Amino acid sequence: VVYNNAITIENIPLEAYDYVVNGKPALEWVMERQGVSTHKDSGIVNDANDWAIETMNDPSYPLNLFLRVITVSLETMKIVRNLPKLDI
Repeated sequence: VVYNNAITIENIPLEAYDYVVNGKPALEWVMERQGVSTHKDSGIVNDANDWAIETMNDPSYPLNLFLRVITVSLETMKIVRNLPKLDI
């Protein structure tokens, strides 16, 4: 995953994409929401990097969030795979 011009995240286990929330892998939700976008009508720029600096006082917040979601996804899938089968 190319994070920016200087950072590429490699070797993300494919299992991390198995954790799906509301029809989409959690990692995709984070990438979609943390990307820079401009509202077509208003021209307002939504930049997670600005928010991280202004609100969290941590410019690395979006990257750290993505890395944490990788971990949460993998650990959640371990738990789910070890749950007993339901007899319904």
